[in-house]
Amino acid sequence: MAEILALGLSHYPPLAGPDERMSWILKRMLQNPQLSEKLRTPAGWPDPMRAEWGNDEGKSSATRHRAALVEWMRKTRAALDAFAPDFVLIWGDDQYENFREDIVPPYCISAYDRFRFGSPPGNVWGETGKTFDLPGHPVAAKMLTSRLIEEGFDTAYAYKALHHPLGHAFTNAILYLDYDRKGFDFPIIPFALNCYGRRVIAQRGGIPMFDKIVTDADLDPPAPTPRRLFDLGAATARILAQSPYRVALLASSGWSHAFLTAKNQFLYPDTPADRRLYDALCEGDWKTWRNYPADAIEDSGQQEVLNWMCLAGALSELDRRAMETGFVDTWIFNSSKVFLVAPP
Repeated sequence: MAEILALGLSHYPPLAGPDERMSWILKRMLQNPQLSEKLRTPAGWPDPMRAEWGNDEGKSSATRHRAALVEWMRKTRAALDAFAPDFVLIWGDDQYENFREDIVPPYCISAYDRFRFGSPPGNVWGETGKTFDLPGHPVAAKMLTSRLIEEGFDTAYAYKALHHPLGHAFTNAILYLDYDRKGFDFPIIPFALNCYGRRVIAQRGGIPMFDKIVTDADLDPPAPTPRRLFDLGAATARILAQSPYRVALLASSGWSHAFLTAKNQFLYPDTPADRRLYDALCEGDWKTWRNYPADAIEDSGQQEVLNWMCLAGALSELDRRAMETGFVDTWIFNSSKVFLVAPP
């Protein structure tokens, strides 16, 4: 009999580096030549943003931010260890890693035998040249792909990487779940989504390139809609609930990103919009999630929330509410971070 554990976490890249570098994205956004003069120094920032920046350019706040994130990573890992899944399916965004000019599918399941990747340079663990080597689960990946296609979801799949061994939404999730470096041996099935949509090629799925003005003509076709991904997550849970496997379903992403939120001049995330979605998540208000407008996703810099749309759809299908949730907000560390643990 299948059992499913649902999890959500952030793959925030600066967490892998030291505290003194955690605010580097904000510092990069301050170089925007279009930034209003008022916002170029902390004197013009909102009061809570200035307080978080402090007199050490956010280093003290970074230490506190890390502590909050690592505490949730450990809670999530404890739930994973207690459940002992046959594999972990990870919904994560491909940020111009394998979804590039030659092919941009709406989503793609990686049915690899193994996944090999290294720690990022200058990491907080002091690792140099370390390689992680994790098993995949191609049998389950191909079964899931087949069933999704039969249910009307034209799902791309891959047996090997096209450009990049494994996108950072997946590698960072594993690095952070193994933050204490006790090992991570669970087989994985990465389920990559084109969350960045209109900016996956135009902006290379990353921070704005201020030396290049992106016009409407430069933009790409949009990402899959929240409704479609919600339904995809529901179908995934339904299929796996009928399988013989114990499965952990994991959404890996931050929520609103400062570098995607034009209305905030790319300096800080749309925390109020994130809070509204978070409240709906905690209440099991799946109608709000499924009906969330695609233009609201872009307006609030919430592209990566599309990973959580799949998780929300899965929770709805399983008729499950979260046992534990956490919201870690910030003004200066680029994105709201949300965590969820929903055991069987």
